[in-house]
Amino acid sequence: MNRKTWLKGGLALMLLGTTLSGGSYEAAQAASAQTKNDFYNVIMQDGADPFMYRHADGYYYFTKTTGGNVTLWRSKTMTGIDAAETTVVETGGQNVWAPEIHRIDGAWYIYYAKDDGDNANHRMYVMQNKSLNPLKGTWVDKGPIADSTNRWAIDGTVFKARGISYFVWSGWEGTENVRQVLYIARMSNPWTIDSPRVEIARPEYQWETNHSPNVNEGPQILVKGNQINIVYSASGSWTDDYSLGLLTAKNNSDLLDPASWTKRPDQVFKTGGGVYGPGHASFTESPDGQEDWIVYHAAKRQGSGWDREIRTQPFSWNADKTPNFGSPLDPNQPIPLPSGEPQRDRYEAEDGRLGGTAKVSQHADSSGGAKVGYIDTPESYVDIDVDVDKGGTYILYARTGNGTAGGNWSTLKLSVDGGPASDFFVTNQGWDNWGTSTQKMTLDKGKHTIRFAKGDGYAEIDGFDLFRVGK
Repeated sequence: MNRKTWLKGGLALMLLGTTLSGGSYEAAQAASAQTKNDFYNVIMQDGADPFMYRHADGYYYFTKTTGGNVTLWRSKTMTGIDAAETTVVETGGQNVWAPEIHRIDGAWYIYYAKDDGDNANHRMYVMQNKSLNPLKGTWVDKGPIADSTNRWAIDGTVFKARGISYFVWSGWEGTENVRQVLYIARMSNPWTIDSPRVEIARPEYQWETNHSPNVNEGPQILVKGNQINIVYSASGSWTDDYSLGLLTAKNNSDLLDPASWTKRPDQVFKTGGGVYGPGHASFTESPDGQEDWIVYHAAKRQGSGWDREIRTQPFSWNADKTPNFGSPLDPNQPIPLPSGEPQRDRYEAEDGRLGGTAKVSQHADSSGGAKVGYIDTPESYVDIDVDVDKGGTYILYARTGNGTAGGNWSTLKLSVDGGPASDFFVTNQGWDNWGTSTQKMTLDKGKHTIRFAKGDGYAEIDGFDLFRVGK
């Protein structure tokens, strides 16, 4: 079944390579910035099947479903991932779903599903890169990874237990799409399965079987002490009922024995707090390694199906060494930054200077109780003055909205200090249902004026955070 979406790429346009200075803006009075240690937790305004991995080099490596290729992001911060450096790895296939990137035995590996245009031919594949930086070097196709049945397979992931490597994936029992089952098999190397597949979970509870076809998919591994947790997604990914379930086994058990695995009868993460259809999660740590975070996709709005965004929030652990995700956090309340991320200055759009038809409107879900909209004519804009105490590379992390009729993306024209304007993309998820648009820019120390002007369609801005990520 065609359960994934093709996603809009290239949203974080770059202003790098231009050194910007205060110049004639020295006389401008900077807007009142508030120094913050929190953020709004939509980290990508568009996307599905997120996979984020924090490596020993201090970088986060990220990927998601992008359609016909595998796109990799690399960032020093979780919250800056959307504006991070990227590279595209071609696969030669179609309908590329749920890629993952892993570092195994001194090399990088990408695991991904693809087909030839016919969903029935979806299979898992592997690529290898021996470079220290996976955005560099050469990706070598290691071919398909399959057990002897070579049945339909997606959402593959890998882990080691007691020195043995295992592959876990979602697949069909036969050649027809009756249901998706979770399988495990032993691996002889990172691109080869060397045992029969073993079923460890199938949809059985009401919350797993409330849509057809029934689905268990998106397995992800969390290990705590002697406990192996497989967090998986169930129900219809196209519905608000999509949610996370949990399988557990002991590290010292026979992981190829189905009896070693226990399924929790209830969801461990589901719709709530104004967030719909949370699922297909991955797990990472804060920059200082002190906190555990879940990164997941959710519907952009109630009933939006496969039109999704990517969110993150911290989680804790239960006494039995299973994860405690709680409920999705209120999207209109900022949450503390991942421990070790840089604090940021927050600017409210309503504090800016307005031109044309742009005007301030009050709204309870806006960060300061107000927003700027009606940027509807070519001469309309909002100018916001900022003052940075150190030159370097900055990320602008803006809370934006778009409810343009027809469901299309909109843009604002973003410029700094009167320079060339670039498109600042804003996804369509309804008015007063905020997403996050980002842009990376180089700023000299001192005062600058950032302008958001009329682009394509219609968009509003609530405000933005500005934080330094490099020299």
